[in-house]
Amino acid sequence: MNRYSKFLLIFVLLAGGLAQAKQPPKAAKFTTEDCLACHNDASLTKEENGKQVSLQVKEEQFKNSIHGSMFTCTDCHKDVTSVPHESTPAKPSCAQCHADEQKAYDSGLHAKARAAGDHEAARCTDCHGDVHAILPASDPASKVSHKNIAATCGACHGQQSVMQQAGETTRPFSSYEDSVHAKLVAAGNEKAAVCSDCHGTHDMRRVSDPQSPVYKTNVPATCAKCHAAQKAEFMTSIHGQAIAKGNLHAPVCTDCHSSHMIKDPKDPASTVSSENLVTNTCAQCHENVKMSREFGVTGGRAGSYLASYHGLATLRGSKIAANCASCHGVHNILPSRDPNSTINPAHLVQTCGKCHPGANANFTASKMHLDAHAADIGSKAVALIRRFYLLMIFATIGGMLLHNVIVMRRKLVDIRNGHIHISGGARNVLRMSFNQRLQHMTLLLSFFVLVATGFALKYPESWISLLFFNEVVRGTLHRIAGVVLMLVGIYHLYYVSATREGRKLVMDFLPEWKDVTDTKDALFYYLRLSENRPMFKRFSYAEKMEYWALIWGTVIMGLTGIMMWAKVEFGNHLPRWVIDVATAVHFYEAILASLAILVWHFYMVIFDPEVYPMNWAWYDGKITYDLYQSEHPLDVETLTQAIEAEARAQAQLQAAAEAKEENVSGH
Repeated sequence: MNRYSKFLLIFVLLAGGLAQAKQPPKAAKFTTEDCLACHNDASLTKEENGKQVSLQVKEEQFKNSIHGSMFTCTDCHKDVTSVPHESTPAKPSCAQCHADEQKAYDSGLHAKARAAGDHEAARCTDCHGDVHAILPASDPASKVSHKNIAATCGACHGQQSVMQQAGETTRPFSSYEDSVHAKLVAAGNEKAAVCSDCHGTHDMRRVSDPQSPVYKTNVPATCAKCHAAQKAEFMTSIHGQAIAKGNLHAPVCTDCHSSHMIKDPKDPASTVSSENLVTNTCAQCHENVKMSREFGVTGGRAGSYLASYHGLATLRGSKIAANCASCHGVHNILPSRDPNSTINPAHLVQTCGKCHPGANANFTASKMHLDAHAADIGSKAVALIRRFYLLMIFATIGGMLLHNVIVMRRKLVDIRNGHIHISGGARNVLRMSFNQRLQHMTLLLSFFVLVATGFALKYPESWISLLFFNEVVRGTLHRIAGVVLMLVGIYHLYYVSATREGRKLVMDFLPEWKDVTDTKDALFYYLRLSENRPMFKRFSYAEKMEYWALIWGTVIMGLTGIMMWAKVEFGNHLPRWVIDVATAVHFYEAILASLAILVWHFYMVIFDPEVYPMNWAWYDGKITYDLYQSEHPLDVETLTQAIEAEARAQAQLQAAAEAKEENVSGH
């Protein structure tokens, strides 16, 4: 080795030794037990943000945690080089091992909220728990296990004070708690959706963020994680096609089912239940004038549906009447021009047949939506019927009320002045025979049941509906009473044609010119324009009007009721709009009949001052002679029969008294 080589070797050795002398000594590897020798003390604390924070680590929890089974303390607290250590170690970063999760968290709304100064916004430990006791999501005791996710999120999102500070509300969380998803989770269902299934885990974003899983255009894909089949149907529908084109006005899953308070469709509180679908859910868009103008979609569809037979049945409380989804489909909604649409003409018989077995093409030919302003004959006819009956009800009932007020006023004045004497004598004039009373009572009971059940069906939310439990009971009783009413009507036809008593009854009810003059004379008398009290035969003009109105109403209500009951049979042979017209007539005729009984008939048998508080002829068929002579002085036959009957009764009494006297004297 020459001098140069020796010099180079000495230099290298000296340089290497110097470099090794400058390196810090290698940190010692401490065990978990070394750290727990101090950190098992509950009094060990430090001050953080003005608060004393415990530094105690519970040995059992740490060793059972996911970290304790994999690492030692110094794997996270890398700056600890001695035991005990003099300075407080820096707080370790989860990103040391969870870089991807940290990156996702940093892009989420929680990290952004903390960066903006909201120290209540969630951090890793708020969701996963104490860093020394973190359990894997698969552990049922973990804060992020499937069954505990909602409660973990609710620690903030269910606290009013926390949400108010963040400018938010607790409503989403409380709504979720009452949803079908939450109930399934509580029942142990591991697949039911929890917060993180929809909103994501670490990178939760606002609903307005296009990258959020709950952003409108992303909602179908988010729901598809559990409801893939429904999503596939939806994306082929007119709504799904519109969303795919970027039309944010088109509905997605949450627009119909709601976002957090999703309920079973059979639940009456569900937004897609039969009770709410038409008026609350579909109407959001299809009753919206702005939507119809902007996208050329026909507006007022909820209103025109409710005016139809199906809509009226729904308003009556029917749970089986067809609603929007029954005809248009649920997720696969398509315009009628699409060959795959359930309301395409080629499929209507099948669609209608789901509820109306036996329906043919004629049954499905008319419009299902009735628009009072539409140009089709059905809509025009229903609108015309409505206007006609409203005018009829106003004029008829108003006229009856005015007539009764005029009559009552004059009679009360005459009673006060002694011109009319209300007799309390015996009721000896036979006004109604037993047969007539039986018909009247059956008619009375069936009419009252029809009115009560009919209006309970029409207004299921009213107090009267509570008397009949549910729509099935109301509907059954209504039909039974309708059949009874029609049977009474049929029997009455037999009675007035096949019996002498009945033929005389109908002959006495026939209108004549005298009824016109009697009406004039009565009004003149009761208005004090004349002092000549009108003189009626067996039946006055008022009673004749009521009788023939009853006949007319029974026929109309019977025919329209049968058409509504057998709608398929009639609809197969008649235009469908005829059923809608029959429904409208049935409803308004019922109002007219009910008001007429209250205002007209009840006045004559209850509130007329000469019979108050009751004309008992409906019960035993009799009234007093004085009253009958005052009201019907021209019915000589009845008055004569009453006198003769009274004379016979007196003679019988006299004979009985004489027989009794002879019997006493004989003894």
